[in-house]
Amino acid sequence: MKALLALGLLLTLTGPASAQSAIELQDVIGLALGQSAVARQATTAREVSHWQYRAYQANYRPQLALQGVVPNFSRVISPVVQPDGTIDFRAVRINNANLGLTLTQAIGLTGGQVSVSSAVQRFDDFNRSARLYNNQPVGIGLAQPIGRFNGLRWARRLEPLRYEEAGRQYVEERENIAQRITELYFDVLLQQVNADVARQNVQATAEMYRLGQERFQLGRLSQSDLLLLELNVLNARQALVQAGLDAENAALTLQSYSGLPAATLRLAVPATPPRAVVDPEQALAQARQNRREPLAFRRRLLQAESDVAQARGSTGFQATLQANLGYVNSAQSFWTTYANPQQQQQVSLGFAVPVIDWGRQKAVVKSAELSRELVQHTVAQEQATFEQTVLTQAAQLSSLQGQVTLAAQADSLAQRRYDIAQATYKIGRTSLTDLNIAQAEKDQAKRAYIGALRAGWVAHYRLRALTLYDFAGQQALFETRL
Repeated sequence: MKALLALGLLLTLTGPASAQSAIELQDVIGLALGQSAVARQATTAREVSHWQYRAYQANYRPQLALQGVVPNFSRVISPVVQPDGTIDFRAVRINNANLGLTLTQAIGLTGGQVSVSSAVQRFDDFNRSARLYNNQPVGIGLAQPIGRFNGLRWARRLEPLRYEEAGRQYVEERENIAQRITELYFDVLLQQVNADVARQNVQATAEMYRLGQERFQLGRLSQSDLLLLELNVLNARQALVQAGLDAENAALTLQSYSGLPAATLRLAVPATPPRAVVDPEQALAQARQNRREPLAFRRRLLQAESDVAQARGSTGFQATLQANLGYVNSAQSFWTTYANPQQQQQVSLGFAVPVIDWGRQKAVVKSAELSRELVQHTVAQEQATFEQTVLTQAAQLSSLQGQVTLAAQADSLAQRRYDIAQATYKIGRTSLTDLNIAQAEKDQAKRAYIGALRAGWVAHYRLRALTLYDFAGQQALFETRL
């Protein structure tokens, strides 16, 4: 039953072009880039990086916040210490509400923070029918760490690189999708070609078997050759069924990855990939300019330096300078608090100095420095591998393009040779063995041509992904912003 279903699918796949229009490689790539799950993932990842970058930028801009506790009502019996030291329990019914507005600005150069605030507090004692306001119309504050790690300064160097990486990675992902679609496209196409070849072989072997039966009855063909002809028919039918199963599996894989509807299964044989003369050094220059790897290498080295700075900033002498200057006043009326406000100043310097840490500070810093050294060695190795990959791919492109031309010629010659062998066999001027050899060579040449096309197109998109540059159109796929 499964074989019959596969055969039915095969007839759909290999039906005449008028019954079902063939879809082109570029159409499948365009659909996949627009609606596939992997394309949506790439788009979402780019949007995430965009909002992360906006959050980073917001850290360096003024922040205005309103905070308070309104209302703050309390009705309890609280213990109150008397002047003679005894405790008296008294009923308390109060409201102690406060409201404040604070404008803060981070200082990226020093890692500190400056603030301007205004706050008011209202206290109500309902048992005594008393009310009191404490108002700070304006206050200026400074908080400055000393000897600590300045995350703001390092973020200013790291986050733009990370954001630029994300933008280039999005373009790379789209090119990788195009490359993967090309691979899956040719997987399906090869099975469809196999199905076409198998269908043609079924018809040809059936005709040869019919002709062989006539010759056998006339005594002009041995029974061994007749049995071989019959075996060829059975093998061709078996290949037809197997081609249907393989075509079904390959089509399902392509549909799952690209999001193509199940109806669009007939694929067209693409033309030869765009020809371009690519100098490996030019390809490497474009890769260094456009790809995210060079940025990633820089970011990872900077991140390692940042980790060392953080290790040094988390040990040893650490201090925080706090300074506040403003005006404050208290009164029973809110507007009265603005009359003759009193100055208030506050300056403090908190510090911590390790006296005995048993080598902890040295160990933490040394560990970070060795990690930095490891990152440097790893980046150097990965950079060399990346550059060698680009150079190799660029150098192989012309060879792969030449193979497509040779494979096309071989396919044409093999088809002509098979046609001649088939015609000469019908008139009895060649052996069945020669016919079988010509048929096998024809099938192999057809598959080799599809394989050469596959290698050429995959190399085309792989080089685009490796360099983010279209050498056929002589234009970059991504506009650098750094």
